[in-house]
Amino acid sequence: MLPFDILEYQQRLSHTKKRMEDCGIDVLLITDPANMNYLSGYDAWSFYVHQMLVIVIDEDQPLWIGRYLDANGARLTTWIYEENVIAYPDHYVHSDQHHPMDFISEILIQIGQGNRTVGVEMDHYYFTGKALEQLRKGLPNARFKDATLLVNKVRMIKSDQEIEYMRRAAQIADLAMQKGVESIYPGVRECDTASEIYAHLIKGTPHYGGEYPAIVPLLPTGDRTSIPHLTWSDRPFVDGNAVIIELAGCYKRYHVPLARTISIGQPNEQLKQVTPVVLEGIQAVLQKAKPGITCGELEETWRTTIKKHGYEKEARLGYSVGLNYPPDWGEHTGSIRKGDPTVLQQNMTFHLIPALWFNKDGIEISETFRVTESGSERFTSYPQELIIRDHLDNGQIS
Repeated sequence: MLPFDILEYQQRLSHTKKRMEDCGIDVLLITDPANMNYLSGYDAWSFYVHQMLVIVIDEDQPLWIGRYLDANGARLTTWIYEENVIAYPDHYVHSDQHHPMDFISEILIQIGQGNRTVGVEMDHYYFTGKALEQLRKGLPNARFKDATLLVNKVRMIKSDQEIEYMRRAAQIADLAMQKGVESIYPGVRECDTASEIYAHLIKGTPHYGGEYPAIVPLLPTGDRTSIPHLTWSDRPFVDGNAVIIELAGCYKRYHVPLARTISIGQPNEQLKQVTPVVLEGIQAVLQKAKPGITCGELEETWRTTIKKHGYEKEARLGYSVGLNYPPDWGEHTGSIRKGDPTVLQQNMTFHLIPALWFNKDGIEISETFRVTESGSERFTSYPQELIIRDHLDNGQIS
């Protein structure tokens, strides 16, 4: 069963074709698995081999082209007609003599698309320099254009059904955060907390299960909290240390990230001082967010708020988020950073992560929010505070 009505997929395809027309693109070659899913429903762990969704501007149906072993998956999970699912044989897989783009080039020539303007997603994790080189060789009469973010920009404004899926992902995120925090005690291994988080991300709620997130739970501890994007180890937690948990609930591939900082025992002076600053900044940004405001203006609100307390942040403050696959849950479009001109519109969704990192520690408290008709709303309901884990009284929230 498709996660969305066929009419919604057709609307997405129509919006994509309008952007293709504006860019002068006749044929769009989509290799980002999130964009493939968005337009077709295709959902499989097959992005480690070359695969593609082909959108021809004057054809009603996309083409799915991928590995023979995955073709039945395309027939099962998409709304594409069976005859539009085209499979290449296995001798193209991880071969130094044959390349899947040679096969795809031949197909495009056979269906009369070899001399048109072709848009290619040139800058993402799943498309290689070799792939582009082989396409250029196989389609010598085509004119190539970079279409890296064409579909991503269509994805920014969510439908009501997408928002509902993100609300479900948020409930999963809240539950996984709660269970992860409750597992943290001196002597407990980091990997045990990570397994507790993962178990609840996948198990979900009694009403619906979760899915694997595009990023693993991040769990830096102690002086490693001064560094973002570190995962867990088998080291035990130590009384007096801080722990950062960053995770995302995922439902139907839609993500709602959530980050919190935990102090095992009483927090150090740095955490005590910076926590109210971060919380003040978060509230200022959420109050500022509404249709018509730019991402750059949100960053300016944050920067002004924390600057009066003597703090600065170099990295971006957040980013558009939603549907995705490993290795990232961000949409790679709007960023909440200085000068970003992206104008907020209703049902855009962002992960606001105003983290601050110092020489030996750091703090992360994040929120994923939706732009509403007149403001913004959080997806999650987990307490927006520094969390203190006291092993004598089973923990408390400061």
